[in-house]
This record gives sequence, structure tokens and C-alpha cells, in this order.
Amino acid sequence: MSFPFYIAKRYLFSKSSNNAINFITIIAAIGIIIGSASLFIVLSGFTGLKDFSLQFTSFIDPDLKVVPTQGKSFLLTDNLKEEINSLEGIASYSKVIEERAVLNFKNKNLIVNLKGVDNNYPQATKDSIVVLGQWFEYGTDQIVAGSGVSNNLSFGVFDYDETIKVSVPKPGKGQPSAISSIFKSVNAANSGIFMVNEDIDHSVVYANLETVQYLLNYSPNQISAIELQLKSPKNIDIVKERLQAVIGNSFTIKTRAQLNDALYKMLNTENLAVYLIFTLVLIIALFNVIGSIIMMILDKKNNLNTLYNIGATVKDIRRVFFLQGSLMSILGGSLGLALGYIIIVLQQQFSLVMLTYSLPYPVMIDVKNIFIVFITITILGVLASKLASSRISKKLITEF
Repeated sequence: MSFPFYIAKRYLFSKSSNNAINFITIIAAIGIIIGSASLFIVLSGFTGLKDFSLQFTSFIDPDLKVVPTQGKSFLLTDNLKEEINSLEGIASYSKVIEERAVLNFKNKNLIVNLKGVDNNYPQATKDSIVVLGQWFEYGTDQIVAGSGVSNNLSFGVFDYDETIKVSVPKPGKGQPSAISSIFKSVNAANSGIFMVNEDIDHSVVYANLETVQYLLNYSPNQISAIELQLKSPKNIDIVKERLQAVIGNSFTIKTRAQLNDALYKMLNTENLAVYLIFTLVLIIALFNVIGSIIMMILDKKNNLNTLYNIGATVKDIRRVFFLQGSLMSILGGSLGLALGYIIIVLQQQFSLVMLTYSLPYPVMIDVKNIFIVFITITILGVLASKLASSRISKKLITEF
């Protein structure tokens, strides 16, 4: 054990004869503990909130989505099917067409995102999102609407007396001769209502793939995207790389994160903002550490003079108080992390804080957050200790 470290440890755990210095030291230690605990709790809360928000989109978002690099549609040829089927790691895939459409019901109109899917669309997705009625039967003109769409147009399920008119603008140029020449339409019955999140519930309607192909005048093999489910999402990067090599640059492959890039960016930005705010709180708390070390230097002035006279250098004495402040920061940060960890576990087990009557605030323990808090408090503590110990000079030690 080095001489500066031994003295720093003695100064850290021993009481001063001056009660005011003891009080300031205790306040500084408590500030570090509470600051690091708060930072860990907030980061864990945002991690849980992020996971909670993304799990709703994961119900309907595929692991990988293949879209054309140019244009809105492409032909799914037999060769392309064989290439996809030959790849390891793909559990299933479904053909998809997405287009804007107009829904009309009892003189009410609403523009929606019409999504046509085939019978390979994951059963788990259909079962998890439908809250009323059932998924549409394939080979029919039935649809499944979001709860917001259903509320806005005031229709329920299986109302065959009043069908829903689904219309898509026809492609073309020039002045239309009549309204009927602008849109191509089908009359559909709503077989089910789904709920995912507010945005999707108010904008998306599912339909049979063949129905959407008819509305858009697409050929039987013409689609706008392929949605793939993987056997193991852990291998997503490997499968994506292999799939891109097979299908070429004519197609773009998007992961689930890329499909929700706006949501990811928003959540990450909020997480960064909160981290910076609570880091500022930690910086303010560490001013107490600087004050505590400076007060300790003044209190131990006679002892420092003795150490200097028996051979300790000014650098050694500076290192004593640098190590004292660093040890206080690291130990306080560790205790704060332990306290924050306990609080997060209690929230997970006993739901101490509730969002609603039945929904506890989501939190998640992430090892990354532990490292972030520990590294942050260590760096800030070292800087504060360096700043405080740099106040020591030969004149301060030797003058009386």
C-alpha cells in the first residue's frame, strides 16, 4: 500500500476534531449517494419505458422488411422466392402491399393506410392485436380496422347491412370525366378491430392481399414489400447481410429498429436529455466534495507541515487528497448504485409506482446503465478531486 493511499484512507474514515468539517463531509457523501442512485433509477425507468413503448410496435413489425430501392412495387419472381427460401435463419415470410385508401361509411370519409397481407402473415401477430371479432377470412373482401378508425367512422364488426366502401385513386393523367373514374372501390365488411398504439389504431386497416391487388390493378405476383420473421432475432445482422447479397441492390432491407427510427430517435434523445440533466445534478453535488476536501486541507495543515518536514513532497500531499476525494466519489457512487438497484428491484416486484390503476411504471435493469452511472461518477469525482487537491502548494503547507 502506497504512502499517499494509506494517509488518504485514514483521512476518509477518521473523524475530524472540527464538527463542521465532519458535517460537510457527510453532506458531500450523501449527495454523491443520492445523485448516483437517482441517475440509475431514471436511466432504468427510461429503459423500461423504451421497452414498454417498443413492445407494441413489435406485434406488427417484422424482424426484416424487404422493399424496392426505387418505385412502390416489384414482382416476386420464382427465382426470388427460391433465393429467400434457401437462406438459413428465416422462419417465414409474407407478401405485403401498402397504399393510402379512402374509407366511406354512412357518408363519413377517412383516409387510412391500407395494408394487404397474405395467409402467411404471422398468426401470433393476428392473435395478439385483435381485441374484438376475428381476423378476416382469406379470399374475401373483409377488413380488420384499428380501433381509432372504427370509432371515427362509427362501425362495428360483421355489419353486413351497411358495408364499408374502400377506395383507392386510379393512376393516370388528364382531367377525369366523372368521380367514378377517379377511384377504384370494393365494398367490404369489417370482421375485427385491433389495438396496437394510438397512431396505428387511427390510421391502419388490414385487408386481403388479393383485394388490394385488385384495387391497385396489380398482377398476382406484384407486391410492395416482403416481411420476414426469423428463427432467432439474435442472428438478424447475419441474415440481413446474406439476404442483401442474394437479392442485390435493387432492394433495401430494413430492420425493426429502422422501421421505427423516428420512435427510437425520440426515445434516445429523451434518454440523453435526462442523463445530461441528472449529470448536472451530480456535478453540483460534487462541489460539496471539493469544499469538503479544501476544508480538510485547512484542518490538517499542521499535519501536512509535519509530513513535509519528514520527507513527503508537495506532489505526495496533493495525491493524498486527490485519492481521498476519488475514494469518496467511488464509494459513494457504488453505494448509490446499490441503493438504486434495490429500489428498481422493489418496483419490479411490488409495483411501488403505478402509471394507472392496473399498470405499474415500467423499469428495467440494464448492465449498460450500471456502467454509465459508475463511469460518470468516477470521472466527475476524479476531476473534482484533482481540482481540490491542486490548491495545495508549498507556501500553504509551510506557512503558519
